[in-house]
Amino acid sequence: MENLLVTGYAAEGKSLAKHEGKVIFMENAVPGDIVTVRLIKNKKDWAEGLVIGVNTYSPERIQPFCKHFGICGGCQWQMLPYEKQLEYKQDQVLQSLKRIGKLEFPEIRPIIGSARTTGYRNKLEYTFSNRRYLLKQELADPEISVLQNAAGFHARGIFDKVVDVDICYLQDEPTNRIRKEVRSWALENRVSFYDILRHEGFLRNVQVRMCRTGEIMVNIVFGYKDESLQYALLRHLQNQFQAITTLLYTINPKWNDSLNDLQPVTFYGKGYVLEKLEKFSFKIGPKSFFQTNTAQAERLYQVVRDMAELDGSETIYDLYCGTGSIGIFLSDMAKKVVGIELIPEAINDAKENALLNHIYHAAFFAGDVSVICNDDFLEANGRPDLIISDPPRSGMSDKLVAKLLEIAADKIIYVSCNPATQARDLHLLSEKYQISAVQPVDMFPHTLHIENVTALFLKH
Repeated sequence: MENLLVTGYAAEGKSLAKHEGKVIFMENAVPGDIVTVRLIKNKKDWAEGLVIGVNTYSPERIQPFCKHFGICGGCQWQMLPYEKQLEYKQDQVLQSLKRIGKLEFPEIRPIIGSARTTGYRNKLEYTFSNRRYLLKQELADPEISVLQNAAGFHARGIFDKVVDVDICYLQDEPTNRIRKEVRSWALENRVSFYDILRHEGFLRNVQVRMCRTGEIMVNIVFGYKDESLQYALLRHLQNQFQAITTLLYTINPKWNDSLNDLQPVTFYGKGYVLEKLEKFSFKIGPKSFFQTNTAQAERLYQVVRDMAELDGSETIYDLYCGTGSIGIFLSDMAKKVVGIELIPEAINDAKENALLNHIYHAAFFAGDVSVICNDDFLEANGRPDLIISDPPRSGMSDKLVAKLLEIAADKIIYVSCNPATQARDLHLLSEKYQISAVQPVDMFPHTLHIENVTALFLKH
């Protein structure tokens, strides 16, 4: 299909065009582009296609600031001015609530953008691989092999090849210097990089977490145990980077990269870092979940607190509470905080964070919310006046939605990183609840991701 005018964005950052009443979805195009598209899926009312040529570039396009843009899977929207990114993200929330949720809601508040559009991430994980992603111009050169050591991020949509990153702009220094130093040391000492296809190799991942408190945590993930090599690298990093306050290593002999069932070992420092949101301190270990944009997390929690309109007499249930950050952030204005989370390690972190902040009117429980919240639990802990739900991208289960309708708290605040699944859940909750406020918050500039906070009140 030739000379299609791209008119907007749909869910998950896909661009769209219309042709004879049919909606065509595609990637790697900007509204205002005129493109040639090859269809790969063709239905009655819609189709999906690949952009095989841009005939005219949109006036909205700008030059991406990163030379790896379009190859690395980290950013999708660097070719758009940040103001336009925010505009399209706001529209994504609007369209989800209207088309998926089919809901009545007040005017959506203007999206809260990030003050920083680079260096905003507090955590990055780099992959070390013996298979480098080759650029288009390199594929035709028989002298260039894919079997090269690389340190960076997976190419978008490709699990077995890694883009050898020069500079990533999403986290402040010394993140790039740390990655490059590990890479140089490994090459000088002929240390093997991980081969994901053969499941062999010594050096797998490097995780870097940086806090606004100044503390830095680095976790080196090895494919197998070799004390001589691992300690040599760790001592080298300790000597080269005095700013690292906690240095750990993890042995991961598994096929997957998850650390949930592994035990990181502290080589130097406390084994964790401390971060602050307003006056509250949070202990973050190598396996802890914490919002990736610290400044915007603080703003997000302020939005939740403002929407809650607490007077100090309320019992709050914080569902999917993770390490307890939202409940702790609101604790000053509540009579009681009850946090529930499926992962036991996260609940242990939540309990430690409550004690760290001298909060003694909070209780945290590990388990499935829809199972835990039975009549005995509600009687023991008090019925909630406010329920805060911050589920993963998949949203809430039907079972949990049914439980919330049964509990019938006066107010629910739903924090979501996926407007589509949030809209689906809000539609189900509309049986008893009415939306009172909608506030999008951008946590991840230059990506298609958007956070949205919605306040609901019980209909009477």
